[in-house]
Amino acid sequence: MSASSAPSAAAEFSRRRQTPLQQVQHQLHGRPWLSPLFLLLVAFLAFFISTPTFLTPSSMGILLQQTAVVAALGVGQTLIILTAGIDLSVGAVMVLSMMVMASLAQDGGMPGVLALVIGVIFATVAGLLNGLLVTRINLPPFIVTLGTLSIFTAIALLYSGGASIQASHLPRLLNVLGEGFGIGEFRLTWGIVVVVIIYAVMAFVLSQTAWGRYVYAVGDDAESARLSGVPSRRILLGVYTVAGLIYGIAAWILIGRAGAATPNAIPDANLASITAVVIGGTSLFGGRGRLIGTLIGALIVQTFAFGLSQLGVDQQWRVLATGVLVIIAVAIDQWIRKVKA
Repeated sequence: MSASSAPSAAAEFSRRRQTPLQQVQHQLHGRPWLSPLFLLLVAFLAFFISTPTFLTPSSMGILLQQTAVVAALGVGQTLIILTAGIDLSVGAVMVLSMMVMASLAQDGGMPGVLALVIGVIFATVAGLLNGLLVTRINLPPFIVTLGTLSIFTAIALLYSGGASIQASHLPRLLNVLGEGFGIGEFRLTWGIVVVVIIYAVMAFVLSQTAWGRYVYAVGDDAESARLSGVPSRRILLGVYTVAGLIYGIAAWILIGRAGAATPNAIPDANLASITAVVIGGTSLFGGRGRLIGTLIGALIVQTFAFGLSQLGVDQQWRVLATGVLVIIAVAIDQWIRKVKA
């Protein structure tokens, strides 16, 4: 055997020693979105067999519309979890932004475009505040966002007086993302289109820009990234600010989807967004994950909720199923990470 062929032979020998399970483990390590995609296909097949009304054009359109808000929130949550953080204030920021938009338009008499811009700015500033507390005072993200969860929720309730505002009382611009188009019974909304654009833009930013590479580097090892010249604090501040901006856009989508602005909208938004990210293969330890996984994770969350609802399963059993999904996803993530050993 020549010296030049020795490494190739060694690599082939190494592959031959892997069991089929180890080969699957290696494949999942390189493509963490494969396992949630498999789970989504299994869920679709199970509900298709269980209920004949599940896989109809109208049902699929409704499923996508219900997924839009969670999928949008999942983008911001993914950015933060990639940096080894977590955001428990997701739902509160979205609701506060939504109530600001609706109140300014209805009670303040502002044009829709101005109310929309101010509402999104509120969400962006809320994200910036979370980032400042994490980077300047060095508080853990869990503690920061647990505190701001209560603060933003209280402000939204005080600002709105706990009252809902019907979408019919608002300018058309604030409702437009609930409108849509379709073929026959299959109907898509403009909110779904906006979510697709958000995913395309942020996936490009994460994979093709220096900022995106820095996000992964900070999440993988913040101290090593800093010693390598990565402006870790500025990257973290940017991540929380961009996440807030996306939550503001999610608030706009939610008004059109729900047909009203209410301070009690989507009480499980935090859990749903975290679940979508974790099931989608993004590691809670940071530094590993893809937005395509989050999109699949959001579809899984809503598919289980929608499918179990069609089967007449009670709410508490749906919550239980979501909890089981999270534990399974984290267990798979831990198993995949062992491939490095």
